[in-house]
Amino acid sequence: MASGFFALLDDIAALMDDVAVMSKVAGKKTAGLLGDDLAVNAEKASGFVSSRELPVLWQITKGSLLNKLIILPLGFLLSAFLPSVIHIILLFGGLYLAYEGAEKVYEFAFPHKKHHKKIDTTEKLTKEEILAREKDKVKSAILTDFILSVEIVIIALGTVEGAELPTQIIVVSMIALVATIGVYGIVALIVRMDDFGTKLIDLNEEDNSFSDKVGRFLVNALPKVIKGLSVIGTIALMLVSGGIFTHNLDFLHDIFPQIPAMITEFFIGLIVGILVLIVVKLVKKVIKSFKK
Repeated sequence: MASGFFALLDDIAALMDDVAVMSKVAGKKTAGLLGDDLAVNAEKASGFVSSRELPVLWQITKGSLLNKLIILPLGFLLSAFLPSVIHIILLFGGLYLAYEGAEKVYEFAFPHKKHHKKIDTTEKLTKEEILAREKDKVKSAILTDFILSVEIVIIALGTVEGAELPTQIIVVSMIALVATIGVYGIVALIVRMDDFGTKLIDLNEEDNSFSDKVGRFLVNALPKVIKGLSVIGTIALMLVSGGIFTHNLDFLHDIFPQIPAMITEFFIGLIVGILVLIVVKLVKKVIKSFKK
């Protein structure tokens, strides 16, 4: 009886040790995606009336958790019964990530005018119209989160495919939960940065005081932080997608052994992304011509 109990404890200890090691590996593999996830969600959650930023972010966070509840069981079923499909989905996810990164580079190199209506410009909008726009933006953010969540879960599953199913469930669930709490927690701090800065500016009646300087710095830093995150996220997309291809396609293993792996992965992601972007644009042109 006692020996069975201690054997159970030993099995649990071994399982938790495996979980710790694999969580570290899976965390490194998915970290690149979190930069893009953070940048996208910071942009999605900004632009609201100050009093609505945190409630809206909470709605998006709940939607993100629901996304994980849908994606995780499907991912575990595939891993248990159709593990080969994980590799296929992983490669398609890599194509999508490379395309998304290349599209951002293309938009930066060849910018085109976009007409955005800010939600806080409410002089001529009724309360119902404001809430409707807010609802649409929340839906868009949750849809984007769903796509990124699929990629995070699949990449995490790819790192633990050789492990027992209980280990896979614990590791991938932890990664998914940490991703949601970590990303949206940081987004909450970012979107409230300017509000906190404004409070510091109004803290006292002195002109150009220390609190005024810090407050102005925070207010002015917000758009730059979001833009910086977008750049970091784009680089991360290239690295993650390139890493997916080099680790899952045999002919790309050690293709340039003399060059650091990070540089190789970046350029492979960029090249693949450009090729996919060209194909997508050609398909769109063909569809557009058929419609005419």
